[in-house]
Amino acid sequence: MAASDANQPSRFRRALGAVGRAALLPVQGAGYLIRSGRAHQHFFLPVLNGALGDQLAARFDRRAIQMSFRRGGEDVPVADLRLTEPQQKTVVFVHGLMGDELIWQTGFQDAPGSRRFGPRLAEETHCRSLYVRFNSGLHLSENGRELSRLLTELVTTYPDAVGELVLVGHSMGGLIIRSAGHYGSGVGRLKGFSEALHAGMNTGSIADHPILEPEPWLAHLRSVFLLGTPNDGSWLEQNSHFTARLLERINLFPTRFFSKALNQRSNGIKDLRYSILVDEDWQDAHANDLTPPRTPVPPLPGVRYHILMGAWLRSTRPSALREYFGDGLVGQGSARGHATFGDEAALPEGASVRTAVFSQQHHGGLLTHPEVFQYLKQWA
Repeated sequence: MAASDANQPSRFRRALGAVGRAALLPVQGAGYLIRSGRAHQHFFLPVLNGALGDQLAARFDRRAIQMSFRRGGEDVPVADLRLTEPQQKTVVFVHGLMGDELIWQTGFQDAPGSRRFGPRLAEETHCRSLYVRFNSGLHLSENGRELSRLLTELVTTYPDAVGELVLVGHSMGGLIIRSAGHYGSGVGRLKGFSEALHAGMNTGSIADHPILEPEPWLAHLRSVFLLGTPNDGSWLEQNSHFTARLLERINLFPTRFFSKALNQRSNGIKDLRYSILVDEDWQDAHANDLTPPRTPVPPLPGVRYHILMGAWLRSTRPSALREYFGDGLVGQGSARGHATFGDEAALPEGASVRTAVFSQQHHGGLLTHPEVFQYLKQWA
């Protein structure tokens, strides 16, 4: 027998080792699931709120998330942010449906020591990164008004610390930002004021209501980044709505049951069908129609909009298919927002729109893609 053969383990010992490794697989798998569960346990409340958050809020359930800035996994009142650096560019990150602020900071499967967009941007560009968490089961317009209020509190509490303001939203977060702009500009509040006058309420005159002027945070706003945002609606929710209506029309006990179960999804999810950003549209008697009313929410004057989208399917696939599926959850046509951003001649004064497509990137991949970060770093 050669010396090299003597050093090799016997066939029996190799077989025994293989059996041992196979026996350990369930234990290792269970260990992975436990570690993964612990790492993702912070998602429990955001997922619950995304699915049922409107119902939790309606019954004042303590599990209903209140919109707030976040730091160290805790809600932080604006007064406790203690911003001191004068006139520092401030970037506010807004997560999407069923997300939380940690998607901008770290991930379970990220390489050890790696950081995501928020911390890296703060370190490499010397900006200030702030993170918002919100109840994604509420109507988009409800969260939009609350974000506008929160940003107003931020700039009035720290008038010397907040310089240029940049807003970055992923998916639903981008729609919340656009809704906040609508209400912050005074347009939404002016409409509510006019309806109150029409109803005969004693509201005084417009001159008596300085609150109808634009909110102060808009004077700081320079750029908005929309990552995988369904500006013209979500094909997934459109299909869900159509399926629920179809099952309802069949009107048998099983189909009524499934239709009722499907309709339990939250108002935030339902608003994604056509990206309903104002109260009046979801309050309308025809809000549940196949083609519901949709109030245009145009870009804000003087603001640079950056539309960042993923292309999930390979370029060899038919273009119509790639356009429809987009990043897997948001179609490219919707992300581009033709109804909102498509006509450059109609953009308000000083507004601009820039679009970037990232190949073979899915919806969640936009949160970690190095080219997306370099884009943010260059243009934020």
